[in-house]
Amino acid sequence: MRTAAVLTLALLYGAAGAQPSAPTRSAPEPVWTRDLKIISPVSVSGGDLTFVGSDARIRRTDAAGKEKWTFAVGDLGRAQPVVTPQGDVLAASYDDTLYRLDAGGKLVWKLKLDGDIFASPALRPDGSVVAATAGGTVYAISPQGQALWTYKVGAPVFSSPAIGADGTVYFGAQNNRLQALTPEGRLKWSFAAGSLIFSSPALDAQGNVYFGSSDRKIYSLDPQGKPRWTRQTNLFVNASPIVTSGGLVVVGSYDGNVYALNTTGEDEWVYPAGAPVAAPAAELSDGTVVVGDLSGTLHAIGPAGQAVWTLKTGRKIDTGVAVSDAGTLYFSTEGGLLSALPKGRPLASGPWPAFRGVPDGWGRSLTSAETQARVQARRAAATAVLAQAPANPAPTRPAAPATTPAPTTPATPVRPQTPQTQPAQPQPAPAPAQPTRTPAQWAALASQGAQVIGGQVYLPLGPATSALGLNVALLTPRSATLSAPAQADAAATRVPVPVVYVARTPLVSLAALAGQPGVSARLRPGVGGGVQLTRAGQSALFVLDLRRAVPFVAPPEFPAVIRR
Repeated sequence: MRTAAVLTLALLYGAAGAQPSAPTRSAPEPVWTRDLKIISPVSVSGGDLTFVGSDARIRRTDAAGKEKWTFAVGDLGRAQPVVTPQGDVLAASYDDTLYRLDAGGKLVWKLKLDGDIFASPALRPDGSVVAATAGGTVYAISPQGQALWTYKVGAPVFSSPAIGADGTVYFGAQNNRLQALTPEGRLKWSFAAGSLIFSSPALDAQGNVYFGSSDRKIYSLDPQGKPRWTRQTNLFVNASPIVTSGGLVVVGSYDGNVYALNTTGEDEWVYPAGAPVAAPAAELSDGTVVVGDLSGTLHAIGPAGQAVWTLKTGRKIDTGVAVSDAGTLYFSTEGGLLSALPKGRPLASGPWPAFRGVPDGWGRSLTSAETQARVQARRAAATAVLAQAPANPAPTRPAAPATTPAPTTPATPVRPQTPQTQPAQPQPAPAPAQPTRTPAQWAALASQGAQVIGGQVYLPLGPATSALGLNVALLTPRSATLSAPAQADAAATRVPVPVVYVARTPLVSLAALAGQPGVSARLRPGVGGGVQLTRAGQSALFVLDLRRAVPFVAPPEFPAVIRR
């Protein structure tokens, strides 16, 4: 009985270290794979792909991987190229040189720096670029290739600089410090982590900074360099974080997990990839996060931390995926292979949805005009893809009983980030008709549809909320706003909760329901028991058949701690 109780509570509140749920669908098959000698991350602009090869050439191909031009440099390079709004390419090499090429692959200028350039350059709004070297110097370089200023770090820099909305330059170094420079190249502040920093910073909309360290921690600092929170992992965090459209910080660790943390540093979910993760993740417009691991598996992770699909390649993946505005996803594997997955979703419109922020590799927070242009392009691409892909429809709310609130669902699952790109807004649900089911009947109906996703129990949204006397005021592809009628001693409340869709049915986690204002939770063990939620004197018992919802496998008496 104690085992059952512990298991039920773990499923209610989320269990750390839980195994990933089975993928909800099969992985897409690459439409092509080519040996392009790729060794750097890919930048995508105008449908073309730009990258550096192991043959010491900067390469550009079309969307199908067919070569358009190459340019020979003095050594290979692993920094992601930058594609400017004018179509020029800024690329770095281990020959200590930064190159600028025009859109046709002709040299515009090159500048010799003081060491190998491992870090990806960052493009400033005025067209100048910030580059950092293994020689321990940060450079600001004009669009004409002249050094504007230099800053001596005193240690190699492998962390790619990130530029904030106010022009502040952030980077980590091998002296264990995350440093911030003014736009003029003067030290603004320096923060000491516990070990080396390979991870490149990511920035949220408020200017907060996120990065990982070899001290096994994920850090969040405010714009003034003051610690906001840290999250301990089990091995070093060399991967670079992203910040999703929902405000989650997502980053992988060498401990084999991908962590999603909210703005206060609490786990929203932890996805066990099963192998070290060194690559940055990328968020797609439907909230799916895609990341590769060092065993060669590409993982698509749903908004609740559940496995959507996994694609095993058998070759190490240590760079992030690239996603075009048309929704084609590109990934490279050890040995120089580049693959493309069928057109799906473009990048999300978050503050930092991928390594370097945008497919062009700019590495900075966008201006308002740039953000609007990006969102419009992504929405147009997503709409076009959905129109051509009836086999993969946007989630919509299924027909509900007449007694269940029936909010309108947006036509497409594009996140409504700005008014320019916002799909038709869900309208407030009409007042429900006089119930024909009792709370107990609604709870029984919800219990029948219980599912375990990412280590948590999820219930069908309509029956579960009706059992508690809650209304669904708004429903979107990512969230539902629950409203509770005003009570004698309390005003009406409206609280958003995340939802996931399975077979086009919106589900809400039992933990989210238990966290609603005025809701208390109680475990009712025994035959016919479950989790009882009570709100405003109305109780609903959700009877959970855990043997059906999630198979229980007893752990081995002597677990293997050494893999051979």
